[in-house]
Amino acid sequence: MQELGIDIHRTEHILAELNRGAYDKVQPVVVKDIPEVDGIEVVTASGELSLRIPEEELSKHWAEIAPEIDPIASAQRAAGALEFSYEALKRLGTALYPRTAFGVLNGGSATSYADEKKNRGLSEPLYKLLAPVFEPMADRCRGKAKGLTPAFVQPDGTEGPTFLELKMRGLLIRAMEHQIRQPVEPPSEPLEPFFQMTSVHNNDEVDAAYKSFKTSPLLDRLIRETGIDMTDAATGIQPMLAALTHSQEGSPRHVFESAYGKEHEPLGLPGGHGQNFSVLADIYRELQADGKRLAYLSNVDNLGATVDPATIAYTALTGRQAAFDFAFRTAVDVKGGILVRDARGRLNCADIGPAVSPDEVARAEAEGKAILFNCATGLFNLNYLTHNIESIVDHLPMRISDQDKDAGRYAQAEQVTWEVLGLLDRPLVFGVDKYRRFLAAKLLLETLMTSGISLDHPDYPRSSDPAKDLLGTARQLNAGLHWNLEHSYGMKRSGDRWVPKSVDELRSDLSPEEET
Repeated sequence: MQELGIDIHRTEHILAELNRGAYDKVQPVVVKDIPEVDGIEVVTASGELSLRIPEEELSKHWAEIAPEIDPIASAQRAAGALEFSYEALKRLGTALYPRTAFGVLNGGSATSYADEKKNRGLSEPLYKLLAPVFEPMADRCRGKAKGLTPAFVQPDGTEGPTFLELKMRGLLIRAMEHQIRQPVEPPSEPLEPFFQMTSVHNNDEVDAAYKSFKTSPLLDRLIRETGIDMTDAATGIQPMLAALTHSQEGSPRHVFESAYGKEHEPLGLPGGHGQNFSVLADIYRELQADGKRLAYLSNVDNLGATVDPATIAYTALTGRQAAFDFAFRTAVDVKGGILVRDARGRLNCADIGPAVSPDEVARAEAEGKAILFNCATGLFNLNYLTHNIESIVDHLPMRISDQDKDAGRYAQAEQVTWEVLGLLDRPLVFGVDKYRRFLAAKLLLETLMTSGISLDHPDYPRSSDPAKDLLGTARQLNAGLHWNLEHSYGMKRSGDRWVPKSVDELRSDLSPEEET
């Protein structure tokens, strides 16, 4: 088990809890209702966000966030309340960058991402069309850490920079923006350190890549310009959990020890991204002790998960425990987790199909309700998170699922990060634009769609039914990629390639206009 990177102590704890019945009451989310955008718990953030808040309510929360900043100076007074425009929220959120950290969940390798069978399952006609690009790229991706694979394909057909390079570049640009707009010495460096969860299987690979990133053309000048080495990441390494015996083998359960038919052979499995609350617990505490008060967390493969100053300010001003991005449903969103209110009356996330029927979704839409899809992006209040981290680890649902795969018949224990939503008393949900904030890539074919490969080809799958129109979806994803490359990652189109803007160009873009 040690050789496989399995956390023996954690596995024994889970096994003991399972055998005493601690997980017997862990059931799928029971849906009571689909909540509406109410401007309180569920807020539209796909346009120009604004906030109206009583002054006494703001004062209760702000002192623990950034006492050195006067938020009222950014607001307009109106009938006993404070009103923050979109521009005011952006300015205030930028001022909070030194109080904000940004982290990613690196996940495992890109083997499943590049699996031919899974990609063919998305669309056989699209696979056949893009196979000349897909197949050589898939060979290079398999076995690599997902974040170290190309985030997009260039218009000329060459591979673009990696997900992690772009994430770091985006953070350095936002840090430079703060340094330009807030020249006063900050209490800590803006958006630094970058933090992450890797795994026992990819940590060495990721660490070696970061050493090479120091001279990356996307990062080198920005690191020197800001004085921030964003490649010096604060890292928590996720161990594996041992597979457990199948439920049909009866109780008490044991460690599964006949992997691939071999005697005394255990099987190491990932325990889900929900393990971040235990794996990163010390990093969350260190960030809080160093003056950080808010922490982003998102999957590494979502290019739309970027720093948004307006939602940072909104979350801080309202004193919420955490805020989550959910994208307004489009015609192609037929699978995945949506925002619901559960049987306890709490906001939660439930999968279409297992927890909420497609008919119920259609009925809610017919009533005029907006259906919101989980973007797997959260912004956590670190004071709340660090104070409650042990309770979250203990109460985040542990899902025990039977498996029948090549390795044998066994059970797997997993936790899902975003089920933390159902544990919170005062969460906040932002309804965002899917094509700006949720450019996820679970399959390599999706990355090729987002990259705009062969969009003009007459054989690209299209349909009058928006739910089946892959061409229409790909065009919108590609437009979202272009927007993010330009506005979030400081890139520009030069011929048939996206190239990094120079530091001087970025400084010109970020400098506030002179007042007349």
